[in-house]
Amino acid sequence: MSKRVLLSLSSVLLLSLAWLGGGGLFLLPAFVPLLLLLEGFDKGRRNFWKAYGWVALTLGLWCLATVWWVWYAAAVGTIAATIVQMTLFGAVLMCYHYLRLRSSRSFAYVVLVTGWIAAEHLYLRGQVSFPWLLLGNGFANQTWAVQWYEWTGVFGGTLWVLIANLAIFEAVRTGKFSRPKVVRATVVVVLPMVVSGIVYALQPAESEMPKAKVTVVQPNFEPYTEKYTVPREAQDMIMLSLAGEAPSDVDFIVLPETVLGDISSSEWIWEESPLSSEVMTRYNDFMATRYPEAEMVVGAMTSRRYLSESRPTRTARKLGIHWLDRYNTAFRLNGTDTLARHHKSKLVIGVEMMPDWKILSLLENTIVSLGGTTGGLGTDNFVTVFRDPRGYNVPSSAQICYESIYGEHFSKPVAEGAELMFVITNDGWWHDTPGHRQHFSYSRLRAIENRRSIARSANTGISGFITPTGKVLDQRLGWDERGAATAEVPINDRVTFYSRMGDYIARICNLIFPLALLYYVAIYFRRKADEPTPKKKSKHKK
Repeated sequence: MSKRVLLSLSSVLLLSLAWLGGGGLFLLPAFVPLLLLLEGFDKGRRNFWKAYGWVALTLGLWCLATVWWVWYAAAVGTIAATIVQMTLFGAVLMCYHYLRLRSSRSFAYVVLVTGWIAAEHLYLRGQVSFPWLLLGNGFANQTWAVQWYEWTGVFGGTLWVLIANLAIFEAVRTGKFSRPKVVRATVVVVLPMVVSGIVYALQPAESEMPKAKVTVVQPNFEPYTEKYTVPREAQDMIMLSLAGEAPSDVDFIVLPETVLGDISSSEWIWEESPLSSEVMTRYNDFMATRYPEAEMVVGAMTSRRYLSESRPTRTARKLGIHWLDRYNTAFRLNGTDTLARHHKSKLVIGVEMMPDWKILSLLENTIVSLGGTTGGLGTDNFVTVFRDPRGYNVPSSAQICYESIYGEHFSKPVAEGAELMFVITNDGWWHDTPGHRQHFSYSRLRAIENRRSIARSANTGISGFITPTGKVLDQRLGWDERGAATAEVPINDRVTFYSRMGDYIARICNLIFPLALLYYVAIYFRRKADEPTPKKKSKHKK
């Protein structure tokens, strides 16, 4: 086996272990083998494309090794995620490779760090978005090492990974022992963990914080068949029976995503008057009768009608003489008519939304004729905080499924006053694979970033509770379990620096990266202009 194959596979293994149970510390040297591999290529177009081939292979295998389970829900999702990973982040690595051969290494390192973070931010904010493999996410199961995420969010983790890799790479690049470089690499690796320990020690004792008693329900309906074939009455009987296991003094009962509506069009819940729906009334009456001082958070599919000749929104679809918008919604019910709602705003591409690209609008009639729909689900552009008008419970907010991997989006209701967070989801689409475990672990990072407890209710697992320091409580329900779990979780009203500022590290890199490239281009053309023009040889006729 060639040296290049070994170096490539070493990076793949180290990168993948962070998502497959090994922990984020494997990321700190993960790029070193790949950077050593690139050292073997010098200038030249042919060498450039050979180098890119190895980079693309490494990034592609990393993606396949960690998110292969997306195939169960959508085969095209796995393929698309792999292509984007190879193309977007491969371009950043090749910018570094090109510049290290033509400028100073320190400049190339700046481009690599800022470019990678800018690429992650683009993947996070763009219409094509699957930010599962942000490097900072790799510490989701080693939260003891990143308690400072309350200042930086996951992009602080990405920054640490990249700088640590470069420091280790510098220490081993020449093959000669250099004490200053080894010390520098050691400090870069160890210091953030020491800071994390200090931050953790300075946190208020969770045992002394006010508590809220929360019950999470996990019905365990098979998502591809059972959820849409079991009659509504039977599902409600199971769901409300599980909710009824909550103690009489419970503060919140949390049910999963899309519990209500969507089995048949006759049971649709209309946005204009949701309590006119029989199923909504059933759940609201349950709260009024059994838990009059508690609140229920429950997922639903809802619809809004428009009387309009032209399309009223980009996401609207035609239904008879009406236009219709569909929403993935989280409702807050309290047994009265003062319900509140949140519409899912971070949607799964291809399933819940389509990019707003001109080519897709040109193909709209073809898509519809083939049995598809265009537009996707509707979204909101504002923050929803559930405030109990009766004054019984603390302000809270719910995030739906995919929204829990978007740190800045998740933090917005916290900045607006939410003191307790809920995640409602249905992870059964991926079967019993690493996908649902990774998704649960990301909520641990959201808890640290915002110093909020999170109660998570999933249709098929994992349902449970996470404290403001990222600790997972013992009361939880795993894969393929049906039941209800109750815990007292700490309540916190402190707003962290990250909750206020969001992904500021990424925004800084978005500025530095293009400026660095423009600087190099300007220097390149200036050098070209300063080069002496070769004199032409005179021709004399004899």
